Amino acid sequence: MCRYSSGSATGTSHSPRSMKIGAIDLGVEPLLLAPMEDVTDVAFRIMCKQFGADLVYSEFLSADALIRQVAGTFRKMAIDESERPMAVQIYGRDVASMVEAARLCESAGPDLIDLNFGCPVKRVAGKGAGSGMLRNIPLMIEITREVVKAVKLPVTVKTRLGWDNDSKIIVDLAEQLQDCGIAALTIHGRTRAQMYTGTADWTLIGEVKNNPRMQIPIIGNGDVTTPQEARRAFDVYGVDAVMVGRASIGQPWIFEEMKHFLRTGETLPSHPFSYYMDILRRQTLNNIRKLDGRRGILHTRRHIAASPIFKGIPNFKPMRVAMLRATTQEELFALMDEVEKMIGSADSAAV
Repeated sequence: MCRYSSGSATGTSHSPRSMKIGAIDLGVEPLLLAPMEDVTDVAFRIMCKQFGADLVYSEFLSADALIRQVAGTFRKMAIDESERPMAVQIYGRDVASMVEAARLCESAGPDLIDLNFGCPVKRVAGKGAGSGMLRNIPLMIEITREVVKAVKLPVTVKTRLGWDNDSKIIVDLAEQLQDCGIAALTIHGRTRAQMYTGTADWTLIGEVKNNPRMQIPIIGNGDVTTPQEARRAFDVYGVDAVMVGRASIGQPWIFEEMKHFLRTGETLPSHPFSYYMDILRRQTLNNIRKLDGRRGILHTRRHIAASPIFKGIPNFKPMRVAMLRATTQEELFALMDEVEKMIGSADSAAV
């Protein structure tokens, strides 16, 4: 595979340069936490930040819901000083609502505002928002231009390669978005038609980065699940940053593992099982503090049930289902204690 050349690519003869979005300095080879619905709440963002994420994103917020002042949507704009720099991401389907929502977001005090032109789910894209905008490029460009003019914060965009395999327009689209004045562009290496199936194609992400007209930072996203894949994204495609999404669910420590590998080329040694369980307990308590008992448990149990630390445990499915059904801290922690005993017993039997 060819190596894409770029001033900030680690594969060139130049030293890697610090990446900036506007005046926000994210350092060399930054790792970003992707915006994910029902995942990137404030407690999880803080946890990922503590493990090395250089920039974190809110869950994506509906412009219409912000304008209607829906309480649940407004809560998702809550910012903790310890998580900065952080971005608030919004989606919508018309210029006026996106501009008004961006102004509302700006008043909440994030470090930047991200426009979601990439979400593929039917309830968003089917109504013309998110990746639905890939079928109405003139409207996407108008929204972007007007939001950039309306706020003082840096504005960024996250999108996909195109609507489907016959309309992979990202190379030309990236130039148009840059001309609107955005400060950075994140590209997920799939089309809307692919949803989250198949494999992310980074070739076009590399082409965008290699385009001499492109001056803004290019952030790559899609299927980066290991430290080695993060290294490859920087080395082969020359991106300025890598955004990590689903691979962080249930393992916020992945940022520490990736950072260590990017710096040293070595795999970070594994910790005892109890170390990871304690992190998940801490995340639970943080969610309860930031949200409340019921919502804190609802948000956390998905992370715990999805955590890769449980892979390979024999007959674990009933325990996973029980954790997904837990409704109180006591119930969830009792199940987690039981898992630790199972692991301890298995380790003892193996000795």
